[in-house]
Amino acid sequence: EVQLVESGGGLVQAGGSLRLSCAASGLPFDDYAIGWFRQAPGKEREGVSCISTSDGRTYIADSVKGRFTISSDNAKNTVYLQMNSLKPEDTAVYYCALGSHLNIWYMDYEYDYWGQGTQVTVSS
Repeated sequence: EVQLVESGGGLVQAGGSLRLSCAASGLPFDDYAIGWFRQAPGKEREGVSCISTSDGRTYIADSVKGRFTISSDNAKNTVYLQMNSLKPEDTAVYYCALGSHLNIWYMDYEYDYWGQGTQVTVSS
């Protein structure tokens, strides 16, 4: 059974930092990607970043470029999202998702498995 467990969310002041973790288990593929998405109240789910664990290729949304960094520790089957210079508009539930052979990394339908989400709240 595939499981994705996010952690690291919380309440932080604007300008602060958080590091989210996504621990994966029961991996069904040898070649896969982990994406981070977020969804704020009343808004559509947005692709934030993605990493291919086979070749390390990364993708980042323009809205967070220069502030967020994705990385992975393949030995631990864990992907991280380092979030710096946080803004109130970054407030959302953040989800990690697992997929394989992605065509469009920021589209949620490309992913087969999802975590339960972790809340990130940035106060002004």
